[in-house]
Amino acid sequence: MAVTWICLFWVVPYLRLPEKRGVPALGNKGWATVDMVDKRFSGQGSLRRKRRQGARPGVGFRVVLSLGVGLFAAAGGGLAPTVTHAAEASISSPAVSQKTVSTAAAPFKPNAADQALLEDLEHRTFQWFWESGDPQTGLVPDRYPSDQTQASVASIGFGLTAYGIGAERGYITRAQAITRTLNTLRYLSRLPQNASAEDASGYHGFFYHFLDHKTGLRFNKDIELSSIDTALLMQGVLFTESYYTQDTPQEREIRTLANRLFQNVDWPWMRRPDQRLSMGWSPEHQFLPNYWEGYSEGMMAYVLALGSATHPLQPASWQAWLATNDKRWGEYSGQTLLNFAPLFGHQYTHSWIDFRGIQDDWNREKGIDYFENSRRAAYAQRSYAMANPGKWQDYGPDVWGLTASDGPGEVTETVNGQTRHFFSYSARGAGLDYTQDDGTIAPTAAGGSVAFAPEIAVPALREMKKRYGSHIYGRYGFVDAFNPSYHKGNTPFWSDTAYLGIDQGPILLMLENRRSGFVWNVMKSNPVIRQGLLRAGFRGGWLGTSSTSDTAPAEQKSAVRTNQAG
Repeated sequence: MAVTWICLFWVVPYLRLPEKRGVPALGNKGWATVDMVDKRFSGQGSLRRKRRQGARPGVGFRVVLSLGVGLFAAAGGGLAPTVTHAAEASISSPAVSQKTVSTAAAPFKPNAADQALLEDLEHRTFQWFWESGDPQTGLVPDRYPSDQTQASVASIGFGLTAYGIGAERGYITRAQAITRTLNTLRYLSRLPQNASAEDASGYHGFFYHFLDHKTGLRFNKDIELSSIDTALLMQGVLFTESYYTQDTPQEREIRTLANRLFQNVDWPWMRRPDQRLSMGWSPEHQFLPNYWEGYSEGMMAYVLALGSATHPLQPASWQAWLATNDKRWGEYSGQTLLNFAPLFGHQYTHSWIDFRGIQDDWNREKGIDYFENSRRAAYAQRSYAMANPGKWQDYGPDVWGLTASDGPGEVTETVNGQTRHFFSYSARGAGLDYTQDDGTIAPTAAGGSVAFAPEIAVPALREMKKRYGSHIYGRYGFVDAFNPSYHKGNTPFWSDTAYLGIDQGPILLMLENRRSGFVWNVMKSNPVIRQGLLRAGFRGGWLGTSSTSDTAPAEQKSAVRTNQAG
């Protein structure tokens, strides 16, 4: 099978949109229109249509490398009452004024069977990072098991965090975690950073999205220098800086290497004239026309960049990123929220940063925080599955979850007399911005939501494991995705054979955050995270500052006054 690649980053794949406005998409009652496509799609041409190979025996399987765009449609929904639910007592949220809350559920406490499932899942998911990662270089594959040969810098970021979780949980010793972490940081620090097309792993402190698993160099000429994948890597790097705090030669070296790697990232170099971050760069095409605007996983890149001591962005960049929020705020599937259709956008930044009780200016106006917003996103997806407008098999209160994931393949089948089109890797989701649904469920959607809404996420994990068993739950926990509506030959449904680092990561980190708040608490002590949040205008909660905008520093007030709207 030929391998082709897209030179954009991996989170939201190119969308298969109808050719004309108002054509119902994907065979259900969700509508995908050309209104969804914002200016970040312009100029992409053939880059958007390239593919990432997914190894699947017996299936002509093409994987779409995602664009990570914050698609939006103008949202006209009002501020209707919204049902929200409190997280379990161990991670209860600080009080936040939430204008749309009408009810709240009791804190969730898993029973013994659920607790055993969560502990087993956490251990198995950790083992994926430990066994798939190279012990000498620390490179972690994009997917495993697989015959692909690319390492993912985003997977490395999750992996660096996983090793700390493993040490805390006793899956490995602290000495083992230190050795693997040091090998990783040393290797990354030695990789060449330059503008060449073939002899570099990165440039200006940024790293290429995929690296060759043997050489650590750019995987091929279609791979972009990725701002968001670098941000995911740097979240893990900063975690190591704040976790390994003992006064030993090895842990001091970890802190030194981690700080150097992060402070080398030249965020202003990736900034466009309108203050927004470009999604990437390549020697062949220079800066990509796609850029980070609107609520999405791009949040983490701005927080990190604002917190840099050597190459910081200014608060005006945060305001530019926020500029489209009001267009995507509205009621969907019984919840009033800031919409982003796939759940990964509500999980990635939150996997490291605790947004409970802290608010920026936009949050304060809406009477919400981003943690509560992610909880509502999980509830909206569950309600969507219960309504099941596409009439996909098995959807219901405990079988739900749309996000970027693998799928059965680019095929059209007749199922119960109805023509169904299925996708390979795609950014499935349901929201005001768009709906993309082919019946494929990704367990990371519920698994990565356990810290937001355990009372619905844990029953979903329990039911999916019970109902589909070893087809979807194996050595490393849940496989990447499955589709009960896809029937071919004698198979009752399609299930994946691989696990993806970017989907395993949120499961592992959020399971531990629900359990103990461990990753969040480590990151709260990192000066980059704290400074980045403060410069973005966040106040209240664990930041320990007034929640009123009057306490914002002068540069933040100036940024608010000169809001970059275009």
